[in-house]
Parts: sequence; structure tokens; C-alpha cells
Amino acid sequence: MIASTNGLGATIRSWRDRLSPAAVGLPPRSSRRAAGLRREDLADLAGISVDYVVRLEQGRATSPSAQVVSSLARALALTRDERDHLFRLAGHIPPADGAISDHIPPGVRRVVGRLGDAAAAVFSADWQMQWWNPGWAALFGDPSAIPPAERNFARDNFPVDGRTPSLSRRLVESTGGEAAVRTAVVSDLRRATGRFPGDTRLNALIQELSTGNDDFAQLWAAGIVGAHREDHKTVHHPSVGPIAVDCDVLTDGDSELKIVILTAEPGSEDETKLQLAMVAGSVVGAATGGSLRHEE
Repeated sequence: MIASTNGLGATIRSWRDRLSPAAVGLPPRSSRRAAGLRREDLADLAGISVDYVVRLEQGRATSPSAQVVSSLARALALTRDERDHLFRLAGHIPPADGAISDHIPPGVRRVVGRLGDAAAAVFSADWQMQWWNPGWAALFGDPSAIPPAERNFARDNFPVDGRTPSLSRRLVESTGGEAAVRTAVVSDLRRATGRFPGDTRLNALIQELSTGNDDFAQLWAAGIVGAHREDHKTVHHPSVGPIAVDCDVLTDGDSELKIVILTAEPGSEDETKLQLAMVAGSVVGAATGGSLRHEE
């Protein structure tokens, strides 16, 4: 830890005021009095409570965890320099070069925020989930009900100590089979170790899975290297039945962010089912009053 400085709350407020709802994929509101984000918007985007945003901006909460700072940086669409400044204001050392970054650049955030007719999510190089859109929540279930540290696709595929998958609470079948998906995930992680050899979170994940899951240990020992690019999946949705989708994985430059996009064939019955699932998901979200949150 390094010594914190003054101005954390004021800085968060200024960055919130400058960011338009459209820049983060939020619809315009006729009742909006200011051009920037509301506190409620920032809370939704960062996965923290509105009360915690208020306490941060008023200076009553001065030591947010590094995880919360990272979430705020993503929600505020900060540049790398701005993100590093926010870490210092909160009393943390900014993420070092050579470590896995959870930061989603503003341009990437704008692009994925406009994928309104698709299910999309963004993962770090170690398959740690960082962002998802309403289509993803409608298709697989809302990840905000899961503690942030547990939102990891690799852990879902290689459970340890009898844990059950959490990111998708629905049956998902891949054309290539479950074995192909697992092989691709292990290959991705090995690729990440070459790019981020000193990252403590990545190394801890590999150690955990190697000692706790025999399937992972065997695949890891095989030394495969590659990247998870595309797949075809069938998601068994509780409201509309099976939905066949194409799954494409795009990678963002040196950070190795994984942008996962699921779409259905245009004009097909599956496209109609995907749209119905999104409608059903939005109705459930409104009925339950929104997502669970975490704050530290």
C-alpha cells in the first residue's frame, strides 16, 4: 500500500459528470437534469451500491479495495493513465506492466455496449469476467448474483472441491463437445502464462486447478498452446427452450482481453428465441428490483 492522497471523491464525481449515458450504452432519460451519469448509473456499471458511491464521493469512504477501484475504472471508461491515478488516490499501487489487466479501454467498452442484439461479455486473459450486457444475463443468468472473485470461466470448466459452475446456470452444449471447450480454456491459460509470466492471480489459478482438478492437471501437462476463437453452442433456456448460437471470441491486443459474442443466424427461429429470451430477462430483472451488489 502507498499513502493515499486527497481528492478521491471529487475525482470520481468529476469523471462521472463528464461521461454521457450514451458512451456506456445507457438509454437517454427525458427526466435527466445533468449530462453525466447519475450515481445510480455508476453503481450499476461498477457493481457496487449507490450508498457506497455516495460515501466515496463525500469522502466518508476513503479506502476502496483494488477490486472496487478496478470496477470503477471500467465503469467510468478511464484511460490507462486515469486508471493508474485512481489507484494512487485510493492508496493502491497501479497494476504493473506484465500483469494481467482488468481494464477495458473506452473504445472497446463503446463497441461492446452497442451490441444490443447479441449476448456479449468481456473476460481478462485468465478468463475472469469483467463486464457483460443484458443479453448475456438473459441468456445465461445474471452474473451480478455471483461474488466477483468467483466469476471465472476456467473455474467453471474445472471445478475444485465439488463446486458447481456459476457463470451459466443453464445447460450449454458445444458442437465440439465439452472436451474441446476445456482443451481450449487450458490452451488459453498457457498462452497467458507466456504473456504474463509473473502475474500472481494467474499463477494462483493454475496452481489451484492443477492440484484440485485431475482433468486440468492432465491437460496442463500436455503442454498445449493456443487461443479459444469460435464455437457453436446450444443454450437450454428455461423460458423459450433450446437456442442455437454462434460463439466468437475476439482478443484485444496486448492486454489479451477476451470479448465473447454470441449471436443467432439472422432470420432464423433461434434469432427469434434469443430476442424472446432478452425480453423475458428484462421483465425478470424489473420484477426482482435489479442485481445483487458487492462492496468492499
